[in-house]
Amino acid sequence: MVTVYEEVFHWENYLKYGTRQFFRKKECIYKQGEYGEGFYYLHKGLVRIVTESAAGKENMLNIVIPNQLLGVQSLDQKTHFTTAIAVKDSVVYHFSADEFRQLMITHPELFKLFSKSVIHKMKILLDRINLNALTSEQKLAVLLHNICDEFKNYEIPISQQDLACCTGLTRITVYKVLKQWQEAGIIEIDKRKYFIKKPDFLRNLVS
Repeated sequence: MVTVYEEVFHWENYLKYGTRQFFRKKECIYKQGEYGEGFYYLHKGLVRIVTESAAGKENMLNIVIPNQLLGVQSLDQKTHFTTAIAVKDSVVYHFSADEFRQLMITHPELFKLFSKSVIHKMKILLDRINLNALTSEQKLAVLLHNICDEFKNYEIPISQQDLACCTGLTRITVYKVLKQWQEAGIIEIDKRKYFIKKPDFLRNLVS
């Protein structure tokens, strides 16, 4: 079973210690091979995490939704082994490695929060591996349920192409599944916008 994540991590009290940064849709937040100097907290928007093979093939690893961390592997101040790309206009807070170490000394409770957030992220990545065992319909259901549950609304905020990138499916497959769901009254399509009409269907499909 793929977990539908609903746990909330309260980083709001610590955002004032980070550096607020804005990235437009399709902008890179950090790139594979670049030296890192800390990690990021996604406040608003959507970010996809990808890797690139030696042959130049891009592989989708994860999609980051608000209230999650990204780039934590660069806390050791070595190179990033992934690339983070904004799926839509996004706001992040950057915490440098040195400043974060000092912050944990003055706010020891932050270590527990950080640890829980990283463990949560590892579970998400594990589910990404488990996605390979799911049907195309289930892959889309997992992604849409998680995103819409986080945004607390049932308008799908990303395009068919973004859905394809985030699930590893082809755009044609995504189109066919969405079309089937539209005909069944599960979603509504209006001027290239998608609205989930039966969210319980998605939950039941992945549980």
